[in-house]
Amino acid sequence: MKITPEVGDLAVLGEIGNRVMQVRITMAMSQAALAKRAGIGKRTLERLENGESVQFVTLIRVLRELGLLDNINVLAPESGPRPMDYLARKGHIRQRAPRVLHVGEAPLPWKWGDEQ
Repeated sequence: MKITPEVGDLAVLGEIGNRVMQVRITMAMSQAALAKRAGIGKRTLERLENGESVQFVTLIRVLRELGLLDNINVLAPESGPRPMDYLARKGHIRQRAPRVLHVGEAPLPWKWGDEQ
């Protein structure tokens, strides 16, 4: 199954668990062996493979033992300044997110950059 934004949370958990199980089986590793190497309980690995909710650190440990931890870079790539943002800020890197207006809140009056 392909994971898309339309797929429900439980289906995504099930698919991740299935993929972890397939990799484990391909590596000819038992649940008990993988659980021991990952430092988790066998029952916890069973829950992960069955698509039940587990702690994120559990998934990280299992992915590390399966040699798949590098795939986290695809899930959450490092973000850097976009080239145009870098030029607009004259080399300064943004330290905070922009201020977000709440419902009913009036925006601050707009000013030119050279006004005090």
